[in-house]
Amino acid sequence: MKLSHVVSLMTLVSTHALCANFASAQTQAPAQQPPAVATAPVSAPQLPPPVPFDQALLLAANNLFSKAEMPEGAPAPSSIVIDPLIDGMTGIQSNTTRAMERRMVELVKTNYPRFKVEPFTTATVAKSPVVLVGTFTPISLSGKPDGARDAFRVCLALLDLKSGKIVSKGFARATPDGIEHAPVAYFNDSPVWTTDPAIQAYIKSCQGTKAGDPISQAYADRVLAAAFLSDAINAYNDRRYVEALELYRTVLKTPGGDQLRTFNGLYLAATKLNRKADAADAFGKVVDFGLANNRLAVKFLFKPGSTQLYSDPKSGTPYAMWLKTIADKSSSGKTCLEIVGHSSPTGPEPINLRLSGLRAEYVKDRIQAAAPSMSKRMIANGMGSKEPLVGTGRDNASDALDRRVEFKTINNCS
Repeated sequence: MKLSHVVSLMTLVSTHALCANFASAQTQAPAQQPPAVATAPVSAPQLPPPVPFDQALLLAANNLFSKAEMPEGAPAPSSIVIDPLIDGMTGIQSNTTRAMERRMVELVKTNYPRFKVEPFTTATVAKSPVVLVGTFTPISLSGKPDGARDAFRVCLALLDLKSGKIVSKGFARATPDGIEHAPVAYFNDSPVWTTDPAIQAYIKSCQGTKAGDPISQAYADRVLAAAFLSDAINAYNDRRYVEALELYRTVLKTPGGDQLRTFNGLYLAATKLNRKADAADAFGKVVDFGLANNRLAVKFLFKPGSTQLYSDPKSGTPYAMWLKTIADKSSSGKTCLEIVGHSSPTGPEPINLRLSGLRAEYVKDRIQAAAPSMSKRMIANGMGSKEPLVGTGRDNASDALDRRVEFKTINNCS
């Protein structure tokens, strides 16, 4: 593990206090039986092996478009909008997922004239088009939850908003060679990550479903807000911060717009515009949202080999404000916190385990300094690299969440 990377804070729910039988039919055996013949055990169907990224994407996309069965009476060509593809573990948009979107637009234009790709906007969504969603997720070929993520899974789905059904699926696995799964600017800059019901509904609409299944209602209820958010994220990525701020404010007024991406966006845009009071208020909403969803991750950058936060005069990251806000929000409720440090798998595990624990202790001490009432309501531990979220071992922005400090909240503790 490179000791200079990002460490995050995260809250998770915890429910503990702190302080085959088979029936067989029998038949009468004949007087004489031939010798038993040994048979090989029946094995489960084997998944296709991973292939290079470009080949995997084309395989999944061609399956998706060629097998799409549109409802009777559907217009030709059918309009498709792409709700930006995401990482299936974290929900981030990356340079890779953006490249996948561009490749599919090209593929539709050249090979599938019965479809027409239109921009993902509120105007097009209002017409109830077919929505393409997709995830690109690091996976372990061994199938072990804690195994090395040595491949990527491509999952694509077409959702017909008019019929409320999934009309097609596409799937493939890609080798990791040459894939740099770095987040786009907005997701790279976002200070907080948490489990978001809107993102979970998106992922559920793609993964674990089949053609003919109903669309997740939670996704359908938020798709209009998602179109606003797409515009806002694009504006931020293009450094159009005034426009981005207004768009995020609009999203917040839209049904289903109370999402992590909205609150993070309000904070980021206000920060870029040097509106400190607005930024602090937005960060408070981010923390409220994370605690309400029982999972909070705030990114910190530590000095190499140290438990001290790294101060970069250029970025001016307001760590003190972040910590005080988390302390204030935690102390105002009746929660206890178990703070657990995590690390990426690179490097000797004993060192990873030790450093993750020390950084958790450092965060605990800073929160206690800001909110003394929390002194008897926190403990700190280190897990090293035993529980990765991403697991690619890249030690860069793509797997920053593996270098995190978790907050496990215990409500109404004694």
